Amino acid sequence: MCPAKRGFFMKKMTGAQAIMESLIQEGVDVIFGYPGGTIMPVYDALYDYQKKIRHILTRHEQGAAHAAEGYARVTGKPGVCLVTSGPGATNLVTGITDAMIDSVPMVCITGQVAMSVIGSDAFQEADMIGITAPITKWNYQITSPSEIPEIFAKAFYIARTGRPGPVLIDITKNAQFEACDFSYKRVEKLTGYQPTVEPNIKQIRLAVDLLNRAKRPYMLIGHGILIAKAEKELKKFVEKTGIPVASTLLGLSALPANHPMYVGMVGMHGNYGPNALTNKADVILAVGMRFDDRVTSRLSDYAKQAKIIHIDIDPAELNKNVPVDIPIVADAKAALRAILPFVKKRSHQAWRREFKKYAIIEDKKVVEREIRPLVGGQITMAEAVHLLSEKTKGKAVVVSDVGQNQMFVAQYYRFQTPHSSITSGGLGTMGFALPAALGAKIGAPKRTVIAVIGDGGFQMTIQEMATIAQEGTAVKIIVLNNSYLGMVRQWQQMFFEKRYSFVSLKNPDFVALSRGFGIEAECVDKREGLSQALDKLLSSKSAYFLEIKVMKEGNVFPMIPAGAGVEEVRLE
Repeated sequence: MCPAKRGFFMKKMTGAQAIMESLIQEGVDVIFGYPGGTIMPVYDALYDYQKKIRHILTRHEQGAAHAAEGYARVTGKPGVCLVTSGPGATNLVTGITDAMIDSVPMVCITGQVAMSVIGSDAFQEADMIGITAPITKWNYQITSPSEIPEIFAKAFYIARTGRPGPVLIDITKNAQFEACDFSYKRVEKLTGYQPTVEPNIKQIRLAVDLLNRAKRPYMLIGHGILIAKAEKELKKFVEKTGIPVASTLLGLSALPANHPMYVGMVGMHGNYGPNALTNKADVILAVGMRFDDRVTSRLSDYAKQAKIIHIDIDPAELNKNVPVDIPIVADAKAALRAILPFVKKRSHQAWRREFKKYAIIEDKKVVEREIRPLVGGQITMAEAVHLLSEKTKGKAVVVSDVGQNQMFVAQYYRFQTPHSSITSGGLGTMGFALPAALGAKIGAPKRTVIAVIGDGGFQMTIQEMATIAQEGTAVKIIVLNNSYLGMVRQWQQMFFEKRYSFVSLKNPDFVALSRGFGIEAECVDKREGLSQALDKLLSSKSAYFLEIKVMKEGNVFPMIPAGAGVEEVRLE
């Protein structure tokens, strides 16, 4: 029998029905999935729950995973995907890995062959527990329907708490058919799994002392600020302390881009000052970021002069890449709340002016060249993104893909609203943006959601155009088409003597393809038509596709070459 809370009425149902009831108990109202043989009993049960749970039929299981990620990123709730065994399940692997490294809560439900034939290489059998063990926070194979309520409650709790991430539940076909007595109790505490949320007060006092004595303090923020919903605490903190703050790629939109304390983005294609001045700070406060290699560049030269305070909810991230002086295991919101009353009100005007000096140089050498190119020349990615930012006032949800398009969005879209920048960070998954934008729009139907994609990444998940059309989801899609795998070509130009090896793309007629899917479409290749084309895209009440033909061999700058230090920033 299913485990029951004392006094709860026990209801008899099949395992498939128990799965549906468990999802409802967890507040799930949307599932992204694709049916098949070993998950068919669950889909049969779903037929009777269509008024309570919306199912989005993606055209590929990878699309289901990325859509669930997009949904989770805008809502903060676990995204749910449902697929069959074998290739259906293994097609989730890229999305699961992406969610794991970017700390995105997901619950992935995969069908499995009947318990009686497990291990016999049965048709569409794959060891999903073994395959996904390294890329999930937790996974479990259900072989009896009696396990369903308890395992689902654990799965959702683990996915959404601590450092969020994906979990996977593999369910044998017999467990879906067989009956059990059902009752459900949500998990609020789990033995052996107790993430630290509140900071150690002794460490907080040490951090406050360092910050109050600092002459050139610098704050780095990451995805953890957004996950913790600590945007208000962050704003209060920087306005009180006067500390300049820079963002990682996944931290974008945590602080408005026009905030006086915001100095830009760090990383390989981050802004000039935030990178170069890292090695001039005397105290660095890092919150909700993990000092990955794209941020630190050459580790041997990274911030050796600074005392480093690192706040992260995952203790495994502390001292992993960069040795820190004051490690604090805590939720970002809880930690900032604890620090805020004790830090001194300061302005650090002279130190902040240093960032402005570097910004002026970057504007002259890079920004002006990119957003105001020569009259008659080709459209640049930067000017397209810059104009999009101006027209939306920085308030749209922009889902960028991976490559040059991603970096130009990060640099030139001036995010003003939290949870507005969605992209694949740690894994760098091409093809992410289109299905993730679908999920984001379903999660935030009242917000404008725009996918910005390169022509290469677009073709990796182009089939999800059919899903967008079928669901009537008003996603705005922009493809920045340079007929190249742009970022790879840039590296080949700069570091491989212009030996362009297999990066040129002969693309299809994207406008005709989009119209074939039933989505209104336009192509613009002249600067004088760009503004009007963006207006049509933004005013459309339904999905809309805009292809912008851009400069073929444009490059992304600033750039820190691989193996260089953060001060070795190239502006051209």
